[in-house]
Amino acid sequence: MTATAWITATPPTPNGELHVGHLAGPYVAADVLRRFLRADGEPCRLTSGLDDHDSVVELCALTQGRKTEEVADGYGEAITVDWRRAGVEFDQITHPRAEPGHLAAVRGLFQELHAEGVIVPRSRLLPFCAPCDRPLHGAYVGGGCPSCGAPAQGNLCRSCARPNDCGDLLDPHCVLCGTPAGLRQVRRLYLPLEHFRRELTEYWAGLELPPRLAVLCDRLLQDGLPEVAVSHPGDWGVEVPVAGFTEQRIDPRFELAAGRLRQQEGRDGGPVEFFGFDRAYVHLALVPAVLSARGAALPSAFQVNEHYRLDGRRFSTGARHAVWALDALTEAGSDTLRRHVLSERPEGRPADFDPAALDATREHLQGSWNSWLATLFTALREDCDGLRPEQEPGGAGWAQLRERLERTAGDLRCAYGPLGFSPRRVVALLDEVVRLAEDFHAVNAHERDRPSGAERYRASLSAELAIAAALAAWAWPVMPEGAERLACALGLPAGGPVTAAALTPPAPGTRPAPPSGPVFGY
Repeated sequence: MTATAWITATPPTPNGELHVGHLAGPYVAADVLRRFLRADGEPCRLTSGLDDHDSVVELCALTQGRKTEEVADGYGEAITVDWRRAGVEFDQITHPRAEPGHLAAVRGLFQELHAEGVIVPRSRLLPFCAPCDRPLHGAYVGGGCPSCGAPAQGNLCRSCARPNDCGDLLDPHCVLCGTPAGLRQVRRLYLPLEHFRRELTEYWAGLELPPRLAVLCDRLLQDGLPEVAVSHPGDWGVEVPVAGFTEQRIDPRFELAAGRLRQQEGRDGGPVEFFGFDRAYVHLALVPAVLSARGAALPSAFQVNEHYRLDGRRFSTGARHAVWALDALTEAGSDTLRRHVLSERPEGRPADFDPAALDATREHLQGSWNSWLATLFTALREDCDGLRPEQEPGGAGWAQLRERLERTAGDLRCAYGPLGFSPRRVVALLDEVVRLAEDFHAVNAHERDRPSGAERYRASLSAELAIAAALAAWAWPVMPEGAERLACALGLPAGGPVTAAALTPPAPGTRPAPPSGPVFGY
């Protein structure tokens, strides 16, 4: 029996709706890999969840004057709806407060690791806001990153992805009221990552890490692996099941690791993980350390995106600096938005979202992809009684074009596959296929005007139908709605494998039934 491939996408925090930056980052890309593998006949599961207990959710509720549960549930539902509208199809979404057994599993693992000495108590300085009468951790405290100096929140720097301990932030201040924070000694529970130096070093050495991740790993090892706080004062989150700390809550980063361990039960291998660089240390170090403590399989590969920016600044749900996914999907449609964010996906470097560029993507699909298909269907209707010609694919330059398209199928398989995964390259290759089809049609359309050219002209239309059939399969992971419309129009099954064999037209005499509107986008 073939093992089921496993893909995970980092859980979003339900302190707002999904924005276009989320789609450009882990979520659409993870769905593309899932669709490619399934079309290839490989069993595959895509999982994610909701990071309900992150401090930004409680902070959002405080600033909006709402109950934290209402914020988490309301935005959590909005996020799942946005995923569906974007065509991102998860096989499992973990809802922490509703998932049977989840909270008990998190508490149980925490208690076990504490009993084994993996989790230990420490007294450290923690920022405190006197006017708010509140200890500050996570999203409640801001300051300068102690590693790179960039503005950061407690626990994590989004610029360098290095962790902090909140109390070591430079010039810490309360995010709620802006008051400079004092420091108080607080006893919390920690997970010393140095205990896992050997396991992490060997693990990282065996991975094909992107250079920026490799640099992060090297610096963590050189500077000494940190002790990570896995509990904090508060009343939102999973209660700590350790005597003397029961009024504290388990850190959501540990909760993520515990949830991953629970999902992994019964699996032989670890997942391919999709996440943004700002969460790299969590996925690279903390989660593998917890999994190692239980002898579980570690993630097999990472697909990491950089920041997506709007007006030169990183998309931010908390700051409401975003173009919301729902608005973009309503305006442009799923296919257009998916294609656009994949063509601009921040692979290896940040990228910038421009609403005008999204409009240009829609115009490109209409003026190139849909225009060529409309021209092909019109030619079939006017010159072949609406049927696929009896002639086998041919025409001027077809042998050379077919050979080139067969090579393109191989290039697409590489760009779609886990090892060479690059949605940006996929989109570029698909555009090249359409451009080649347009050029082929323009050259062979002249045969229509020659008394002796009818046979060659009809053969060229069969060849174009072969390209259209291939496009229906090859574009499905990127633009599933349009690819399914095209497959239906050609009388073919949707979601076929990305192979050169897809370059096969419908059977002679088949009557294509193009949709009344555009095939791709709208």
